[in-house]
Amino acid sequence: MELSEKVKAVSRMQRYMIEHLDEDITLDDIARASGYSKYHAMRIFKELTGRTVYETVRALRLTRAALDLQSSEKVVDVAICNGFGSHDGFTRAFHRQFGITPQKYRAELPPINWFVQHPIEAYYVLKEGGKERMPAEKVSRTVTVTVVERPARKLIFLRHNGTDYFSGCEEMGCEWEGFLNSIPDKFDTAAEGRLPKFLIRPNTNGRAFFVEVPLDYCKPIPDGYEIAELPPCTYLYFNGMQYEDPNDFCIAIRIVNEAIENYPFERFGWEISDDAPYLIMGAEPETGARTAVPVRKI
Repeated sequence: MELSEKVKAVSRMQRYMIEHLDEDITLDDIARASGYSKYHAMRIFKELTGRTVYETVRALRLTRAALDLQSSEKVVDVAICNGFGSHDGFTRAFHRQFGITPQKYRAELPPINWFVQHPIEAYYVLKEGGKERMPAEKVSRTVTVTVVERPARKLIFLRHNGTDYFSGCEEMGCEWEGFLNSIPDKFDTAAEGRLPKFLIRPNTNGRAFFVEVPLDYCKPIPDGYEIAELPPCTYLYFNGMQYEDPNDFCIAIRIVNEAIENYPFERFGWEISDDAPYLIMGAEPETGARTAVPVRKI
């Protein structure tokens, strides 16, 4: 699939924001990165992402600030490190973004909707059926498999009726990812996948967005989300290699999916279990693609 020049330009703008988030980012900088005039660059960015450039940069910085607050003692230090000139200005911006002051957030660490910027090129690749824009050789085909024992815990989940991540987001929106990943107590990153059999309702496909948290987790969850206890289980973690271009994440995911399809579970004494969630954790350049398959000994 040949992506439009408009999509590629917005992708260049997204990448520039991430790479220069610690610097002063101007509209002229963004326009140069896009390869278009300032007016045209701003227009197509808003058209394809639903946000202005400044809204996106601020949301990225505030989300990084929220992560910093989970381990920092001074709000003012976090404000300065994330490009805010004053404590008061940071507090107002943080409250507008997340509905809570940074002081209260640092003290209580409730789940909030972190902003997640998805690579626009990958979005359009998936929307058109997952055809890669680049040869798969750009991403290593090596996949490691690790046995992970999980204790009794809780699952926070949001049901959807889609067949995968993309269709689930079209139905429910993508806010779930920032919300679930903002939980500092989580065992691993938020995931999409199949619920355990005992949580699947009749006449549904059993798909959900979810994250695992400790058994004693008791903070409030928003309307529409559910929480349930899970028994101990064993996962086989399939982990692909790191990669450079964020837009290659669909290639990285495909490689891990092929590794799971071809893995000789029975030869190594395993069978896939339906007593625990099947965790599809997507892919990030720093971590590679990851999926946790619930198994039991045979």
